[in-house]
Amino acid sequence: MDFILDQMRGAGGVSARKMFGEYGVYLDGKMFAVVCDDQLFMKPTAAGKAYIGEPEMVQPFPQAKPYFLITGDRCEDSEWLGELCRITANELPVPKPKKKK
Repeated sequence: MDFILDQMRGAGGVSARKMFGEYGVYLDGKMFAVVCDDQLFMKPTAAGKAYIGEPEMVQPFPQAKPYFLITGDRCEDSEWLGELCRITANELPVPKPKKKK
């Protein structure tokens, strides 16, 4: 996870939170990716697809919607990955505030 976050540093304030034994990846309060079984999965967006080209769509875990699978060679390119993070997060809505119990 530390390697992935380091590669994404060009996107700005990227962080990760442990979720169900895996990780959710956030930028500006928006979860835009998950890391499951040491693989990076990016939420699908139109701009992200245009940037990637022909992304492979894969379910990161059972019952999940398909995400873009970002392969190891793409994760090695920090400039490319940082830009994909920004593009994806920019297209996602701001999360709704949680209701107080």
